[in-house]
Amino acid sequence: MSGHEFSQTVVITAANSWDGVRMADRQLAESLSRRAPVLYVDPPQSVVSRIRERRIGGLARKPWLQRIGPGLARLSPEALPGFARPVVAGANSRAIAAQIRWAMGRLGGNIHSTVEANVLMPVMGRCGERQRVYWAQDDFVGLAPLVGQDPQAFARADEALAGSADVIIAANPSVADALQSRGHVVRLIPFGCDDQHFGSAVAPATEVRLAGPMAVFMGHLGDRIDLDILESLAQCGVNLLLVGPFHPRTDSARFAAVLNRPNVQWVGEKPFEELPRYLAHADVGILPYTYSRFNLGSFPLKTLEYLAAALPVVATALPAISWLGTENIDIAEGPEDFCAAVQSRLTQGRDAAGDANRRSFAARHSWAARADEFAEALSLAPIARR
Repeated sequence: MSGHEFSQTVVITAANSWDGVRMADRQLAESLSRRAPVLYVDPPQSVVSRIRERRIGGLARKPWLQRIGPGLARLSPEALPGFARPVVAGANSRAIAAQIRWAMGRLGGNIHSTVEANVLMPVMGRCGERQRVYWAQDDFVGLAPLVGQDPQAFARADEALAGSADVIIAANPSVADALQSRGHVVRLIPFGCDDQHFGSAVAPATEVRLAGPMAVFMGHLGDRIDLDILESLAQCGVNLLLVGPFHPRTDSARFAAVLNRPNVQWVGEKPFEELPRYLAHADVGILPYTYSRFNLGSFPLKTLEYLAAALPVVATALPAISWLGTENIDIAEGPEDFCAAVQSRLTQGRDAAGDANRRSFAARHSWAARADEFAEALSLAPIARR
């Protein structure tokens, strides 16, 4: 690996592994690597978790340091088990930082910025970087109960990172407002979308048996979803395609009743690469989220992905949705209003002008555009995109 290639590297300590669902961390890293070299650091795994994975037929041990593409590398660090314990978390932060320094030595480069998204085991200030960046992706206190962690631990980590960062980037308006209310200077850069991927012309998936017009929900089916709205859509006769896995915290009996209706089809979890083939069947994308603290402090990636696929959207009034401020998204409150809004969109149908308008809007919020905003926020030297 070329030292010149990894000069002034941006290190992203990700909240999500590179493997599996292609989350915001990975999509930003891929786009940002066209502006600056990037080292993507997976959430650490312990020896215990690796043994457990092998025992149940899971993944074999990943490469320690892997070249992904031009100016883009991935580090899969090791850590001690018991991540949530304060003493262990501190030891792991130091261990992960040491592994990052080792990786940069192998790459022959140096670090311009650490972008911290793994809040409980931060490495900023330990890697010899010029700049410390806190990427506040979600309301982490709201996230804590969903991942079985202590909300106070997340609150302390959030405040410590905000207090020590040179730059704070929030991914949604609620988190930005909360940090600003505590006296921090915050740059709002919401999540983006892969507009080229979701806007590409593809053959519709053959396993979908429902006839159009239909609405689609893409994502985890669990307690973040307002089941009253989902039930109402099924009962009022909307053809409903559900794409995504069931979350462990799911009211399985109520979901089963929805799935048993003839106008509803669930196709399970699908690879990121295949998702446009399922959206190709739909006429409207839906976001029936509850008003939990975590949802209010999130930015659902699927919002812009629907628009990139030229689908109008019906959503509950999350701050991130309202922030987008486009006529392509209808805000609906409660099951009755939501059902009426979806039926209205399905009755109106789509036309070429509306599809083009939605794709154009999504393109302005692409990951390439977000990478440009990150590059400006991080004061990266302007270079031609690779």
